[in-house]
Amino acid sequence: MEDLIIGILEQGFVFSIMALGVYISYSILDFPDLSVDGTFPLGAAVAAVLLVAGVNPWLACLAALACGVVAGIITGLLHVKLGITDLLCGILMMTALYSINLRIMGRSNIALFDTATVFDILPAHPWSTVAVVAVLALLLKTALNWFFKTRTGMLVRAVGDSPQLVTSLGQDLRLYKVVGLALGNGLVALSGAVMAQVQGYADVNMGTGTIVMGLASVILGLGLFRRSRWIMASTRVIIGAVLYRALVALALQLGLKPEDLKL
Repeated sequence: MEDLIIGILEQGFVFSIMALGVYISYSILDFPDLSVDGTFPLGAAVAAVLLVAGVNPWLACLAALACGVVAGIITGLLHVKLGITDLLCGILMMTALYSINLRIMGRSNIALFDTATVFDILPAHPWSTVAVVAVLALLLKTALNWFFKTRTGMLVRAVGDSPQLVTSLGQDLRLYKVVGLALGNGLVALSGAVMAQVQGYADVNMGTGTIVMGLASVILGLGLFRRSRWIMASTRVIIGAVLYRALVALALQLGLKPEDLKL
C-alpha cells in the first residue's frame, strides 16, 4: 500500500508541473496548445543526453526548461506572425518536435539507470523522491504566483480574459501571448526532464497523451474546488494532478491493464 501511495505522489507531483504549464495555455491564454505532447519528451530528451554526458542534473533541468521555452516561442510566432490558427500551430510544433527529439537523442530511448539525478540531493529513502518533486512543484507554484502579480504577468492573464484591455493599454497583445506560451511549454519540458529521472529513461513516445493528462488535471482541480476561492488556482491544479494519478492507480487496481491507460 505504501508503494502505491508513493507512486501516486511521485507521478502526481511531477505531472503537476506539466499541468501548471497546461493551465497557463488552456485557462489563462485560452489557447489549445497541443505542442505540449512534443515539449514533454523534448525536456526528457535534452535532460537525458546531458545527464549521460555527465552534466549536473539541475543544469540539465534548466537546459530542458530553456528548450521548452524556445519551443513555446516558436509555437507563438507561428500563430501571431504567420496567422496560423492556434490549434494547427500546436499540431505543427508537436509533429516537428518528434523528429527533433529523435535528433537530440540519436535513438528512440536513453537509459539513465547509472547516471546522477536531482534525487541524489537526499539520502536514499522510499520517500526521498516524493519529497524532492513535491518541493520542486511547490517552489514553481510559488514562483508562478509571484509572476502573475507582476505587470507582465497581469498582462499575460489579460490576454485570455480581456484582450481588448491589453490593446487599450497600448501593449502588444501578440507579445504577451508568446510570453505565456513560452512559460507554459517551459514548465512542460521541465516536467519531462524530471519524469525521465524518476522513471530512469527518456523515450521519444513518452509525451503521447500529455495534453489529455494536463487538461484532466486542470479540469479536476479547478472543477472540484471551484467554490473554494481561498485555494489558489495553482494549488488546485497541483491537487488535480495528484487526484488524476490516484484515479489512474485505482483503475489499474480494479483490473484495467497498463495498455488501457491512454483510454
